[in-house]
Amino acid sequence: MIGWIVLGVAVLVLLYFIATYNRLVRLRALVKEGFSGITVQLRRRADLIPNLVETVQGYATHEREVFEEVSKARAASVNAGSVAATAQADAQMTGMLGRLFAVAEAYPELKANTNFLQLQDQLSGIEGELQSARRYYNATVRDLNSSIQSFPPVLIARPMGFTEEPFYQDDDPAIQSAPKVAFPKPAG
Repeated sequence: MIGWIVLGVAVLVLLYFIATYNRLVRLRALVKEGFSGITVQLRRRADLIPNLVETVQGYATHEREVFEEVSKARAASVNAGSVAATAQADAQMTGMLGRLFAVAEAYPELKANTNFLQLQDQLSGIEGELQSARRYYNATVRDLNSSIQSFPPVLIARPMGFTEEPFYQDDDPAIQSAPKVAFPKPAG
């Protein structure tokens, strides 16, 4: 009778080990899928940049420095490999796009150009999807990391080579703190 109990406990432990291992593998795959989603959206944005630069360049030919910096930022965002490098290149590209749109603001005929407006709408849509991809990635990283750090899965995760993944962080100080809004004082 005790032999059956020991065998039953061993089978339960083995089943728990298998289930936990498979769950960690699934979570790791979701993290990779999430990062892939970010890189797909960054690639879509990078593919849109040359058309946007060409359109703005037609109106603002003397802004060569901005166009060259946007092209360099685009190359960096396409070639980034790690999560941290991708986030840094993403932040740099976002800044360069801001400069490009600041140049465009000086040209009313450009802002009315149909091609420019279409590109701007496409970029806006991509930015929304990119933000969703970042949130999805960070949620999968949170799930994986909390599973790896929890007891008893930690007893399985560490020996089987599972490690925490980094979160996708944007180091832009403008988004790291809440905006400060100053309300006018009532006359009185």
